Amino acid sequence: MQGRRVLLIEDEPNIIEAIRFILSRDGWRVDTHSDGKSALDAIRERSPDLVILDVMLPNRSGYDILNDLRSEEATRNLPVLMLTARGQKKDRELAEKLGASRFMTKPFSNGEILETVRELVR
Repeated sequence: MQGRRVLLIEDEPNIIEAIRFILSRDGWRVDTHSDGKSALDAIRERSPDLVILDVMLPNRSGYDILNDLRSEEATRNLPVLMLTARGQKKDRELAEKLGASRFMTKPFSNGEILETVRELVR
């Protein structure tokens, strides 16, 4: 996975640091962004291989961002791992309906996040 880029869109500092640590150790370049309103611009500017997207962000929901990503030709097939603290069935169903590549609830294990990220960019 050397040199692969992931953009983590998350507003909780402890989650940001945990994911950055896990993925950096595996050779990923991890960029972060924490505002929902400007998330699409950040994705366009950085052209990541994968986006890890939190559902609850300041100023705009991860679901809205995902919906926009899937409606644009350039980002339609970009792998998106949705993260949420709310793991109800309706949340998972909405993420799947909008085109999330994978859906994961917090808290997650280090191994689970690493395995999922590797799988999504194969």
